[in-house]
Amino acid sequence: MKNNDNTKKTEEEVTTMKENGSDENSSGRGIPGPTNPMVTPLLTDLYQFTMAYTYWKAGKHEERAVFDLYFRKNPFGGEYTIFAGLEECIRLISNYKLSEEDIDFIRSCLHVPCEDGFFEYLRGIDCSDVEVYAIPEGSVVFPKVPLMRVEGPIAVVQLLETPFVNLINYASLVTTNAARHRFVAGKSKTLLEFGLRRAQGPDGGMGASKYCYIGGFDATSYVAAGRLFGIPLRGTHSHAFVSSFMTLDEIKDKSLRKKVSKSTCKDFVSLVQAWLSKLQRSKSLRGVFAETNQSELSAFISYALAFPNNFLALVDTYDVIRSGIPNFCAVALALNELGYKAVGIRLDSGDLAYLSCQARKIFCCIEKEFAVSGFGKTSITASNDLNEETLDALNKQGHEVDAYGIGTYLVTCYAQAALGIVFKLVEINKQPRIKLSEDVSKVSIPCKKKIYRLYGKESYPLVDIMTGEDEPPPKVGERILCRHPFEESKRAYVVPQHVEELLRCYSAGTSGKETEPLPPLKDIRERCIQQLEKMRPDHMRRLNPTPYKVSVSGKLYDFIHFLWLNEAPVGELL
Repeated sequence: MKNNDNTKKTEEEVTTMKENGSDENSSGRGIPGPTNPMVTPLLTDLYQFTMAYTYWKAGKHEERAVFDLYFRKNPFGGEYTIFAGLEECIRLISNYKLSEEDIDFIRSCLHVPCEDGFFEYLRGIDCSDVEVYAIPEGSVVFPKVPLMRVEGPIAVVQLLETPFVNLINYASLVTTNAARHRFVAGKSKTLLEFGLRRAQGPDGGMGASKYCYIGGFDATSYVAAGRLFGIPLRGTHSHAFVSSFMTLDEIKDKSLRKKVSKSTCKDFVSLVQAWLSKLQRSKSLRGVFAETNQSELSAFISYALAFPNNFLALVDTYDVIRSGIPNFCAVALALNELGYKAVGIRLDSGDLAYLSCQARKIFCCIEKEFAVSGFGKTSITASNDLNEETLDALNKQGHEVDAYGIGTYLVTCYAQAALGIVFKLVEINKQPRIKLSEDVSKVSIPCKKKIYRLYGKESYPLVDIMTGEDEPPPKVGERILCRHPFEESKRAYVVPQHVEELLRCYSAGTSGKETEPLPPLKDIRERCIQQLEKMRPDHMRRLNPTPYKVSVSGKLYDFIHFLWLNEAPVGELL
């Protein structure tokens, strides 16, 4: 990509940069720098620099190497993962440059006096000769399949290992967690990410907001994330706000202008009180509404006066049924009389299934008795340390919740601490390499590979297959043998109805290949949603999901085991 510094940006380009969280700190390759200023060449482990020096001293630093980035096991007991974090990796390498301060610090950290030529070499590294091939961000992915293939001088690519693993690990984990919550909640529910205060620091909060949005959440409470990424923001008030009010006398300005006319209701408080009296005398509610907490009512009225178009009340500060809901309904009906429509209520404690059902009954009764169209469909939001299990339990109990505010268990990935991304050398100087282990799951799949997703008659993905780079691609309608990489008896023939090559070029290095553009966040989110819809339901279910098949071609299988036997030392019995 060429530098267009002398060309004025179009309005569309500026909008796209905002959607991607971009800034003006972009490289000569036209790609903005990382979203997080902490993402620099020093986002790495010390041993990457000690290895780089050793490569340089041994004259190996320019040898062409190929690394695969992948994971070994799906998280959360499931059988799928969502790939996320790619954009930040591309931003990093497109702006990779060690400053003089960085180099001085590295010099001070190495345990021996290194030759000056090495630091001169570090000054020249800009990753312009690094090639990155990756599955598009937002895709459904599976264990052992390379999410990224990184090619370049071995010392340079080695320096990228830790930042790439770091940028992909949490991003993919929390996106998957969000997608799992979306699957359990269902397509029709609104999901709100409320995790900032419980996230692991500001960075964790920012990443959670971005990647939960990709995973299917609709909005976030994190203001900076809304600004940086264009994610819709949601939020109203807390229990502290409600309890901070004491009496109705605290409300100084009681006037509220009608929505559709220039006239003004001079005493909105009295209008609310009138409606509360009507509700308390209601025959259909049969005396459910009696005396309510007046400080809570004062808080609700004050919020409605400030935000008449977005009135959503937290109704469990004192008593949901006896106070919170009647106070909300009185304010909502007063707003309705002036042309406004209240958004709804939030439940943050108690029996959410029961309370939501009771609230819905009350709303429907009010709609019928007072002829307020649509009041029965008033939105009910639930929060209070929700997780997958809670959502599943609510579904089984039966509930009337329309939206969920989810925080702690979502953004901290409470059920699993890490995804376990690894970065393994698979080829150097065009010679395949393999990493062996007594634990077969840790044996790497050698050589530069191509990856294909094969689809069946019902348009569901059947299997991902890896082949050697020089092998012909699978063809639609032609039978292909798919083999488990390590278990000889696990094999099957597949006749694909559609074949999709997964790896695409995102950084061409010096190859001259055409690169994929970095899509805006909303497109990544849409890809994630579409990919999940393509999956067979038994792969997606929470309990006992069917494992998705990942395989290699017959030729690659034979090569893996030839290299395995060739590299493994032969024991000797004594």
